[in-house]
Amino acid sequence: MAGYVIRRLLWLPFILLIVSFLTFCIARFGPGDPVSVAAGQIRDEAILQQIREDRGLDGSIFEQYLRWGYGAIRADFGESLQQRGFTVSEVIFPRMWVSAQLGFIALILVFGLGILFGLISAWANGRWIDPFIISILLFLQAIPILVVIPPLLWLFAVQLDLLPVGGWDGLIDIWWIKGIIAIPIPDPHLYIPLVAFSLPGIAGVARLMRISALEVQNEDYIRTARSKGLSESDITIKHVLPNSLLPIVTVFGFALASIIEGAFFVETLLGIPGIGRFVFEAVGSRDYDVILATTVIFSTVFVLMNLIVELIYGFIDPRVRLGDTR
Repeated sequence: MAGYVIRRLLWLPFILLIVSFLTFCIARFGPGDPVSVAAGQIRDEAILQQIREDRGLDGSIFEQYLRWGYGAIRADFGESLQQRGFTVSEVIFPRMWVSAQLGFIALILVFGLGILFGLISAWANGRWIDPFIISILLFLQAIPILVVIPPLLWLFAVQLDLLPVGGWDGLIDIWWIKGIIAIPIPDPHLYIPLVAFSLPGIAGVARLMRISALEVQNEDYIRTARSKGLSESDITIKHVLPNSLLPIVTVFGFALASIIEGAFFVETLLGIPGIGRFVFEAVGSRDYDVILATTVIFSTVFVLMNLIVELIYGFIDPRVRLGDTR
């Protein structure tokens, strides 16, 4: 297993090199010119040449890429065109942190509730509870986020005045009892975006968990466990659940890799300063350095999460470890 991990880590620089170079070429040869965007209304050729030199955009595409890559290794991704005077690192990392906090909590809800509902549905296979749960989840999954958020805002923010209409104020709020006792509670800004984030994903995880659990229930060792007199709860917890998690782990890895990407619609409609909305605006304003930096960071996280998932496979299923050893 250690040798496998080392081999995968050695491939990481080559993967990032290919992804970053292709993205760099698309940004440079695509529509629009980063120098013209940086210059604004200025069209003086001498000034444009000076901007080109200051930003390292003179010379061949390989020379430009080497300059950018040397800075990226030192976490210097250049200057943002959307927010002049700020480096790319200064504008993207705080937004990634906001998206990551919200996405991680939503991830816990999606997989926690999805696995629970999937197990219950598989356990109740052939009874009315099974189609009832799946039907409700599919109905909730079919509702677009653009349709979910406005009614939630109208009900909880406008009519009942229980939640704020949007914004972001961190994860934890303090509830004071008579101005003396401080009790930490989830911040009110969390509830509506969490519902919007979580509803589409719960149904997918539940259906996958249900299918996987039904397949495991037909295995010989489950019938053996029942013949030995084990209760259904013990069989579900000790045998069905662990052996049903392999497909879920794969999905979890992809979802974990995407939590820092944010969600454009949720962040835009609720005024959350996350990275999803910012990257979308960067594409529209041709902020090339922001696009390059986020592409490289997302690619790095994606590859590392895939590696972590494969390591988790080895802990869940001993056959993976044995196969690697052989």
